[in-house]
Amino acid sequence: MTRRLAPAVGLFLLAPLVAEYLLGNVPVADIGGLLVLAPMYGGGALLIREAARRTGRGWPTMILLAAAYGVLEACLIDQSLFNPSFEGHDFQSVTPVPWLGVSAHYALSFVGGHVIWSIGVPIALAEALTPRRSTVPWLGLPGLAVTGVLFVLGSLVVFQSMLAEGGFVAPAPRRIGAAVVVVLLAGTAFALGRRPRPPVPGAAPRPWLVGLAAFAASGLFFVGTEDWPGVALASGLPAVSAVTVSRWSRRTGWGPAHRLHLAGGALLTYVWGGFVLLSLEGDTTPLNLTGQSLLALSALVLLLFTGTRLQE
Repeated sequence: MTRRLAPAVGLFLLAPLVAEYLLGNVPVADIGGLLVLAPMYGGGALLIREAARRTGRGWPTMILLAAAYGVLEACLIDQSLFNPSFEGHDFQSVTPVPWLGVSAHYALSFVGGHVIWSIGVPIALAEALTPRRSTVPWLGLPGLAVTGVLFVLGSLVVFQSMLAEGGFVAPAPRRIGAAVVVVLLAGTAFALGRRPRPPVPGAAPRPWLVGLAAFAASGLFFVGTEDWPGVALASGLPAVSAVTVSRWSRRTGWGPAHRLHLAGGALLTYVWGGFVLLSLEGDTTPLNLTGQSLLALSALVLLLFTGTRLQE
């Protein structure tokens, strides 16, 4: 049983470690926060993955569900997109969209970051670590129920902690609008058919080229400027990347190695990006830099080990 549940437990822990700790948003010195973050991040990633795999769907469904998760977290759980002084930051002063009450730059950054790094990369790595079970459910009904309860409890803890910290609650119309967006994204995710998409002529590019493209695109997204040209770039990059990967994945030869390099390229952006964010936050203490270095090294080891698993 332990071996059967290992992929689910791995994803449960990997999601918050990538989303917050490797990013440098939460220093490794605060590793105790994993007890709160894992139910929300890991529970969300697990529920998304299981929902897609149990219904015979794949990555298009998971990406749309990840977007729904991103809106749910940023608008309804921690409400960072609506809060004008979230954890001391002013996220609404740049590229404001007054009628929505958000910054266009941070809306794309937060939601896109959740799609790529909080959900997409951890799921891809967890599935690559278990290639023989990569497309089958990992949890039974009891496991799904426990995961759902943990996700709700973790989300409530985060919501309450943010409320206690700043006393902010977004106006009801904005919260209702965000909830509608979440429902629409989730509904679209399951409206996608389960039939295979038509193949595209030609051979898939080599895996290392896919990884290099992912590293470049995710890096550009990560360093996007806080202005309207940056918003245009942050909007166009995911759209172009999604179309490109969709076409590549329907070419002859596309397989697990390509998906691993795709996730690995994005993961490597957080390997260097974590040090940048620590510096910007003024958290470059010797302890934090040592912890961040260990996390970065662990990410590299994980990629190498996962590559060997695919070759077995």
